[in-house]
Amino acid sequence: MHTKANNTASAIKGHLLTGISYMIPLIVASGLCIALGQILGGMNVSEAEGTIPYMINQIGGWGMGLVVPVICAAIAYSISDRPGIVPGLIVGFICAQINAGFIGGMLGGFLVGYVVIGIKYYVKLPKSMQGLMPILVIPFFTTLICGLCIFLIIGQPIVWLQDSLTDMLESMQGGSKFMLGAILGMMATFDFGGPVNKTMSLFADGMLVQGIYGPEAVKFVGSIIPPLGITLSYFITKNKYTQSEKEALKAAFPMGICMITEGVIPIAARDLIRVVTSCVIGSAIAGGLIMIWGVEAPVPHGGLFVVPLFTHPWLFCLSLIIGSVICGVALSLMKKPVTEADEDFDDTEDDNVSYDDIVFKVE
Repeated sequence: MHTKANNTASAIKGHLLTGISYMIPLIVASGLCIALGQILGGMNVSEAEGTIPYMINQIGGWGMGLVVPVICAAIAYSISDRPGIVPGLIVGFICAQINAGFIGGMLGGFLVGYVVIGIKYYVKLPKSMQGLMPILVIPFFTTLICGLCIFLIIGQPIVWLQDSLTDMLESMQGGSKFMLGAILGMMATFDFGGPVNKTMSLFADGMLVQGIYGPEAVKFVGSIIPPLGITLSYFITKNKYTQSEKEALKAAFPMGICMITEGVIPIAARDLIRVVTSCVIGSAIAGGLIMIWGVEAPVPHGGLFVVPLFTHPWLFCLSLIIGSVICGVALSLMKKPVTEADEDFDDTEDDNVSYDDIVFKVE
């Protein structure tokens, strides 16, 4: 029973990650166009019709309008292969039109995918009419069934949830906004790219589609602080790091600049509680500052290279510095000096590991 449940959960997660992998390049391209348009034409660029900055901004805005249909179609494609693409696009467009947004698109994708599978399994046509299945029967009936389900059953509760969440985030002030940023910052850091980080990332991406960019900036800072903070801790107290950890930092630091936090896992594995605690504290404070200072990120990825496109980029850098310093100092205070036994253990475990040959790929 547990194995079947685990397999189902893994399948759902796989379909969801497929949808996200198709969506992210679209958000990046569209977000960068919006940011570039605003840099060239100012915050009122949408009113400057006929200018190049206006056109660039429009390209990005229209691209963002495709996010929900694309993730819906991608999830449907992951579940049911090519027959799910067309009804997925249509159902995703319906979700966007009724303001069911990102969540509606994801649920719509799963609905489309499994309805396609159901039609394939239960609808049997004569051999002479089999050619109608992929071009008529599956797209038409899937679109009809799923479209009506979105309109009549699924859509309105999601719209209410989306509106309530958006209203709550927009109404937050002062302490409550700091607390939200702190929680999101902790989630972004807690497991260094694991399920908690992915959950926070999904929330931030959903808010980005809704036009709320603060959580994305928190995601950036929470993903970058661990490698920067641990590197700072090493420079403060070099005697508390083994040779193996020093080698790992050669990979972790450049990965951190690219917003890839997984590089610190080899270091965290040796001293999990202290490393996680210090990183969480630093990211929580930085995340809270991000929210109360109104820092916003129009793109979901890109590391420090896209910070100039942020709203208040210098305040983002300041929060990143504060969080990294807190993380580094806290870790140096908590971490114990390295002993010969620690070095001997690492030598035994890592004799054949070389970080110099690692090639980093930013996705």
